[in-house]
Amino acid sequence: MTDQIYLDHAATTPIRAEVRAAMEPWLWENYANASSVYRMAQSARSALDRARDSVAACLGATPAEIVFTSGGTESDNAAIKGAAFARRDDGRHLVTTTIEHHAVLHPFEELRERFGFEVTVVPVESNGIVNVDTLTASLRPDSTLVSVMWANNEIGTIQPIEQIAALTRERGITLHVDAVQAAGAVSIDLQNVPVDLLSISAHKFYGPKGVGALYVRRGTPWWPLLTGGGQERNRRAGTENVAGIVGLSCAQAIACQERDSGNARLAALRDRLLHAIERGISGVTLNGDRVKRLPNNLNVCFEGVHGESLLVGLDLDGVSSSSGSACTSGSLEPSHVLLAIGVPARLAQSSLRLTLGRDNTERDVDRTVDLLHRLVSRLRAQSPAPKAVR
Repeated sequence: MTDQIYLDHAATTPIRAEVRAAMEPWLWENYANASSVYRMAQSARSALDRARDSVAACLGATPAEIVFTSGGTESDNAAIKGAAFARRDDGRHLVTTTIEHHAVLHPFEELRERFGFEVTVVPVESNGIVNVDTLTASLRPDSTLVSVMWANNEIGTIQPIEQIAALTRERGITLHVDAVQAAGAVSIDLQNVPVDLLSISAHKFYGPKGVGALYVRRGTPWWPLLTGGGQERNRRAGTENVAGIVGLSCAQAIACQERDSGNARLAALRDRLLHAIERGISGVTLNGDRVKRLPNNLNVCFEGVHGESLLVGLDLDGVSSSSGSACTSGSLEPSHVLLAIGVPARLAQSSLRLTLGRDNTERDVDRTVDLLHRLVSRLRAQSPAPKAVR
């Protein structure tokens, strides 16, 4: 059987051996509740404290500013709803962008539809990057929260967070940044970039699923999403996932150490993949900025081919990929991100997202390109162009 080629690292990543080894003692040997007072529990508490120190150091934060959560979706919801409700007496106007993850867009919709907040959704440029002047023009005296992702999960574009943070800080507006795709790949220094709330998730950088963190800058008005026990300094109730948190901190520390060398290797593989696709297949469109994007992300459309057929064909030949966010897998609707950057609905349905990882090789890239060339040619010969979505 042909070896599997995994090219869906934006959806999730495999747990590194070092991370699994760091987690194992807290799964089998010391399973104590870190809130208890006996020696075994206090050892678990110490592991949490070390993990918090490590996560904070990687982000340029202080340990007291880190709240452990169940992952990116909880961190996004907690940040957005917590900031909106905490500042609703200051104003009820909120701002986000058209290309955010649904874990951001849906909380904003809920705040508008159920709680009467006003929400402005700012468009982005055709390259998938937010124009800071457009964002500035959307702000009002009663604006209290802006949420912009650091890097897009579908097309990989990197946003000008430093400029946006300077803008919101000057105007006294709380800034939330979804850094779920950026953490581990982008240098994040919250000591020098005045972000107020920031979300990360361990399984995007070779850590375990079901654990993440929310950075809450000291002094930021914010209400906890989950209440109950006094865990996480009364900011997130619930028994802490000690093994998961240890895994998150270990994976993040390795990612921070290896970021520069890893990014260079991944960018070279990504460029090899893109150039080979563009050279060998006609009717290809790159989605997102060619330069300001994550080093491992490639999102392209193939004119006259349906994306689902591409995914199935690649999978049958041992290549795992996607057409966009894993959270919308199976949807017949074209990607909201591609539509937001002006890709026609018909063409958007031909998209393919290939996201590389630490174990991928040049051989993987070359084999994938060869499979794509044959598959696209066969599909174009067999079927008419997909119909436009009504």
